[in-house]
Amino acid sequence: MPVWDDLVGQERLSAQLDAAARDADAIVTAAAAGAPPPEVSKMTHAWLFTGPPGAGHLTAARAFAAALQCVSPDRALGGAPGCGFCDGCHTTLVGTHADVTTVAAVGSQILVDAMRDTVRKSFTSPANGRWQVILVQDAERLNEKSANAVLKAVEEPAPRTVWLLCAPSLDDVLPTIRSRCRHVSLLTPSVEAVADMLVRREGIEPDAALAAARATQGHIDQARRLATDPRARERRAAVLRLPLRVEDVGGCLKAAQELVDAATEESKQLAEEIDTKETEELKAALGAAQGGRMPRGTAGVMKELEDKQKRRRTRAQRDSLDLALTDLTGFYRDVLALQLGSHVALANTEVQDTLERLARGTTPESTLRRIDAIAACRAALDRNVAPLLAVEAMTMALRAG
Repeated sequence: MPVWDDLVGQERLSAQLDAAARDADAIVTAAAAGAPPPEVSKMTHAWLFTGPPGAGHLTAARAFAAALQCVSPDRALGGAPGCGFCDGCHTTLVGTHADVTTVAAVGSQILVDAMRDTVRKSFTSPANGRWQVILVQDAERLNEKSANAVLKAVEEPAPRTVWLLCAPSLDDVLPTIRSRCRHVSLLTPSVEAVADMLVRREGIEPDAALAAARATQGHIDQARRLATDPRARERRAAVLRLPLRVEDVGGCLKAAQELVDAATEESKQLAEEIDTKETEELKAALGAAQGGRMPRGTAGVMKELEDKQKRRRTRAQRDSLDLALTDLTGFYRDVLALQLGSHVALANTEVQDTLERLARGTTPESTLRRIDAIAACRAALDRNVAPLLAVEAMTMALRAG
């Protein structure tokens, strides 16, 4: 199926990227024939994908990268690039294409050391693909030095190099970088579009798909995980019970500890499989002997990998906590909607009795203060405040209202 089918509720964007991919194909085809490039083209060397969390800006960027590398023979017959099944599309989508480099933050930042080799590669011609594609997943996490390295590469790119940057919003990217990119913005997909995707792609029952889509308010990845992973549903159910457990100081402190412990355990589970595979692959590449004994001079490389994995686990724990706080914000948003008599659809219908009870027993002002307390906790975590201290302060504020 075409790569654009992975973009949920983004029909306008799909059409825009499809047109650019067709022009990109025409540029490469003309160069191969020794002909001049088209005079007018919708293709450019740098793109900035933004959109609300979960809208799929990384999916859109990867789909575009696949269309750029598409080698389907149907193109010669007037077909659009981005078939989804040729070698170029497939290897790009699974992350193994030699001419598609993906850069992601390991910790809280993308360091300049992680960008140097990538920037050097961006000035080379494609090895066997049609374009040299550099995909930066977390452009908002570029620090000053790494952002400057990207800026230099984006200012004067190689003729067949394309930069695809992903960030939540324009304001999250250095102005000098975003001014050199073509901006494409994704919309939050509708609950119905996400539910339809879960039914078609994951085989989820329609009612369960609609419940997961409504609970995550259009966040595609979270909806998929909620619909397919019982542990995710259990975690979310525990978070939605928290507002009833902060009636005294002891309850606040216990709820905070359990929330942090759950985030730690979840991030550990997610990281273990990745870390084990990564470590074994590096050992094999370095020539580990039978029994795991490493050659001399490789201790520094292994230590560097361990440090990278530690930073990634720390970020994964904070991301897991942030997801719980997002669910908690959604809970109080529903309470506020009931208090104000709003007709917006509730996200947490499975706990509607609790929502209605809190709505009757508290005021809109106190609900807003609780939402502010959650936002303050998220801000504290961004400043690297110890997670337990930040969450304890939040649960105490939730009690006070």
